[in-house]
Amino acid sequence: MANKEEALLWSIALPGFGQYLNGKFFKDSILILLELVVNVQSNFNEIIILSFHGDIEKSIQHADYRWLMFYPCLYTFAMWDAWKDIGGGKDRHAFLPFVFAAYFVTLGCIYSSSVKLFGVLLGPIWLPMLCVIPGLALGTILRKISN
Repeated sequence: MANKEEALLWSIALPGFGQYLNGKFFKDSILILLELVVNVQSNFNEIIILSFHGDIEKSIQHADYRWLMFYPCLYTFAMWDAWKDIGGGKDRHAFLPFVFAAYFVTLGCIYSSSVKLFGVLLGPIWLPMLCVIPGLALGTILRKISN
C-alpha cells in the first residue's frame, strides 16, 4: 500500500492513479475515464503543447472552455480523495487548501483569455497554474484559523 505522499503525487500525475495505489479500483477507473473524457473534449493536451511553445493566442482558440472548466475540480478532488483514503487530512478542515485551489484555478481558467499579468496574456494553462498558489495559501490560512 502507498503512503500519503505517494498517493498524492501519483494523483498529480494522473487523476485516479492515487486511488489505484490505494486499492480503490472502481473509483480509479471512474476518475481516469472522466479525466480522459474532459482532456479530449477540452483539447487539453493541444493547449498544453501550444502554451509551452508560447503560442497563447492559438491555445485560447483551441480551448473548449465548456469542458476545460471541469478539469480543476476533477483534478483537485482526485488528489484530495487519494490523500484522504490513505489517512491524510485527519483534521476537520484539511480539505480547505484543495477546495480553494480548485476554486482559484477555475477562476484562472475563466479569465485566462483576457487577463494579463505585467502586460502578458498567460492563457488557459499558465494563468490557472499560477492561481494554485493563492488558492492553496488562502485555504491553508482558513484551515489554520478554523482548527
